[in-house]
Amino acid sequence: MFKLDVHSGFLAEARQVASPNCDARPAGCEPDLIVVHGISLPPGEFGGPWIDRLFANSLPEDEHPYFAELAGQRVSAHFLIGRDGLITQYVPVNRRAWHAGESCFEERECCNDFSIGIELEGDDQTPYEEQQYHCLAMLIDTLRTQLDSLADALIVGHSDIAPGRKTDPGDAFDWHKLDKLLTSGSGTGTK
Repeated sequence: MFKLDVHSGFLAEARQVASPNCDARPAGCEPDLIVVHGISLPPGEFGGPWIDRLFANSLPEDEHPYFAELAGQRVSAHFLIGRDGLITQYVPVNRRAWHAGESCFEERECCNDFSIGIELEGDDQTPYEEQQYHCLAMLIDTLRTQLDSLADALIVGHSDIAPGRKTDPGDAFDWHKLDKLLTSGSGTGTK
């Protein structure tokens, strides 16, 4: 289990890289959903500083042709789990990260308002690493046990809250493997 400071919203074990792409959650709204994403920059390539740079609004457009397509986007997530299992935190859990975009879950729109976004470094076709599953399960267990609003949180993919628009974490993500690793009880919910 990791250690989460519920007052500051920071995970002690995470590398911290602040993203400006966040704001306050709506009044009276607490996170009660966990959204799993997949990301690679450039697409299909792993490692490097590009995800940090994207979430910090400092991605150089001329470094790769794909980066020009991302110019002006203001996105973030609460956490990223790298291929090596290292966790990076961009936004404290008590703030709203801009990870879901146009989204809806169980007739509730604007999923950023009530969710925690966890990115996995990967893509829809490349199998995720064992250490990513273990780290993800431990992070989810930590969130569920240390934040009351997440005690019974369902876990969904970005594709579940933005169908037709998003496909991540993709077919390469093994929901059953994650479910077996979770110790906090309520499983992954929609899978």
